Amino acid sequence: MHRTYSLRNSRAPTAAQIQNPPPPPSSTKSRFFGKGGIAYSFRKNTAGAFGPELSRKLSQLVKIEKNVLRSMEIVANERRDAATQLSVWGLENDDDVSDITDKLGVLIYEVSELDDQFIDRYDQYRLTLKSIRDIEGSVQPSRERKAKLTDKIAYLKYKDPQSPKIEILEQELVRAEAESLVAEAQLSNITRSKLRAAFNYQFDSIIEHSEKIALIAGYGKALLELLDDSPVTPGETRPAYDGYEASKQIIIDAESALNEWTLDSAQVKPTLSFKHEEDIVYDDYEDDEDHVLDDDEEEHHHEDENNWVEDEEEIEEEQQEDEPQVSHEEANSVTA
Repeated sequence: MHRTYSLRNSRAPTAAQIQNPPPPPSSTKSRFFGKGGIAYSFRKNTAGAFGPELSRKLSQLVKIEKNVLRSMEIVANERRDAATQLSVWGLENDDDVSDITDKLGVLIYEVSELDDQFIDRYDQYRLTLKSIRDIEGSVQPSRERKAKLTDKIAYLKYKDPQSPKIEILEQELVRAEAESLVAEAQLSNITRSKLRAAFNYQFDSIIEHSEKIALIAGYGKALLELLDDSPVTPGETRPAYDGYEASKQIIIDAESALNEWTLDSAQVKPTLSFKHEEDIVYDDYEDDEDHVLDDDEEEHHHEDENNWVEDEEEIEEEQQEDEPQVSHEEANSVTA
């Protein structure tokens, strides 16, 4: 995680980082222009300087997410060029290196295609946030009108308590408060529904993108198994490469796996350390030795026992009535 429990705390190292320490920061990271450069900072700051005050913070978030999308577009285009250049470089090498680099270029190019799809889905999340921003902007005038009427009434009560305008303004304030109450309730409801929908768009797209990239990485490692990296002595000839069909089949299998993937078949599922109340299954009273009956439960329990005893007595009486009646004479004859 980026931080431990909060963005305000320092990040603790993960188990993977302890086992395999991360490399030093990339030498390509910008040191002069900062994050995203001058254009990034300009767009971010101007988004929060204009428009209704209520929607300025969300306007900044929407603009930052637009910068994120533009950065991802650059990454996708550069990755596409890198895949092409990898294939061009491998062409002049040995047969095995040439074939493997060409197939690896195909997989990396596919990653750039997935980046483009991810950008389209990620933009749905940004547009949903943008709709919340627009609703916030529409609520701002009602707040300002109510505040303005309140100030006017307070000013007139201080300057001219007997002014007839006070009653008129108070009636307008009642109507303004009613309109504001409706607008605030709509904003609260829409904010929650839109926020949930927005991040469902984002997290679903992240799950799809990450799992498909993981599939490509797995098939890429399978391609590397076809590459003979055993050292040879000077003058020794490496065995002829015969993995063309195998490498082609790996690409076909990768394409099939990507086409058949669905969100329902996602392999990574969240493991929660707590359970919701509806997930808790309570055992029967007979199996729970520690269960203590309250007064109502004890009364029902005794009623059930009495009903059970009455039912047993009725069954015994019915059995006695169904048994054949034997007279004394018949009984004596049998005994004799």
